Amino acid sequence: MKTIELDDDLYLYIASQTRHIGESASDILRRLLGQSAPVTAPGPATAPEKVAPRVQQEGIVALLESGELAQEERSIQRFMLVLGTLYQEDAAAFTQATEIKGRKRMYFSRDPDALRASGSTTKPKPVPGTPFWVITNTNTSRKQNIVAQLMSSMGYDEALVARVCAAI
Repeated sequence: MKTIELDDDLYLYIASQTRHIGESASDILRRLLGQSAPVTAPGPATAPEKVAPRVQQEGIVALLESGELAQEERSIQRFMLVLGTLYQEDAAAFTQATEIKGRKRMYFSRDPDALRASGSTTKPKPVPGTPFWVITNTNTSRKQNIVAQLMSSMGYDEALVARVCAAI
């Protein structure tokens, strides 16, 4: 692996093109440049992870259709409203949120001190109506990525995930 120097504005552009948490700069550049991933030696075969499709989605759909998200001025307020609604819709599945992490930071925890310890200026806040805390010192794109990963792990379909993320 080689190291290159980038101007700050170029680095910020590449970082803003992140589609999912943990996506490397190389993966982002390959996608943007239309390059395929390097060929690697085959590893042990693993079965693809199957997520059961969700049957019940009324809470999050109702939130989208109510216009309540659009009334919120700040992305942090929309983010928190979405997270609270996801928890209310399926509290058991929401527990998977603690598995969503960045390279160095935890994003969710039941203990705000654990979030503070995972990085500087994390600004943990309680997710309304839940026993969970979430870091809030992230840009809107990162908040969207966090919600997308959570909703996908909870079994929401991609179209609904995209609608919710666009509303944040």
